[in-house]
Amino acid sequence: MSVEKLDTLEVRVKKMLDLIMELRRDKSHLEQELEAAREQLAKQQEMTQGWEEERGTIRSRIEKVLGELDFLERSSE
Repeated sequence: MSVEKLDTLEVRVKKMLDLIMELRRDKSHLEQELEAAREQLAKQQEMTQGWEEERGTIRSRIEKVLGELDFLERSSE
């Protein structure tokens, strides 16, 4: 093998190694972003569940008040 071919091969191998390192950094960064997004989604799901429970409580209370108003309306007739 000639020296020129070895130099070319060495340059190509170095470029390949640089690309591999860059891809590993990108992968690590994307994994961190994914984990942060999963944590945010979990928090939002917890909040949504809380809001649904609160909505159910409010609905029950409103239905109770409406029932009492209906009772008062019927008893005054």
